[in-house]
Amino acid sequence: MASIADLSKPKPVQSLAPDMTERVLAIGSGLLLLAVVVALARGHAEWAIVPAPVWAHLVTIIVALALTPTMLLRRRGDRPHRVLGTIWVVALIATALISFAIRLTNPGGFSVIHIISAWTLIQVPIIWWSARTHNIPRHRKSVRGMVIGALLVAGFFTFPFHRMLGQWLLG
Repeated sequence: MASIADLSKPKPVQSLAPDMTERVLAIGSGLLLLAVVVALARGHAEWAIVPAPVWAHLVTIIVALALTPTMLLRRRGDRPHRVLGTIWVVALIATALISFAIRLTNPGGFSVIHIISAWTLIQVPIIWWSARTHNIPRHRKSVRGMVIGALLVAGFFTFPFHRMLGQWLLG
């Protein structure tokens, strides 16, 4: 039962403006996108041998990476944010689903990176639902986790260990 004292205290309103964490994540996403674009440009001679699922995966991840800084830094809650957010969600789900068709390092099986794909398929609907139900703290926390885990960490691991983008970027 709420007391009169509880009713008189206004709930603190969380700002929708980007904070330092979101600025850093936006910069990280932008740098990763730049690395992917440079790697693709440097590897153009080998494009013909890249399988279709890998191209589809790259396209969807480029869409997500391009939208991430925009989504993290622009005004939130308005119609453009919802439209861009829906595109971002679809791109992430497509990226995760397509990744299950890519088993280059372990033909016929899955690698550790596919755990992130499974996590993405669970987490992205939570991101979408928390936005739809106006659960802003959960939405914000989930988006940050997705950007860190599925975009930045997974993206980082596309460059070392003799992987295609790493060879194109650093080779």
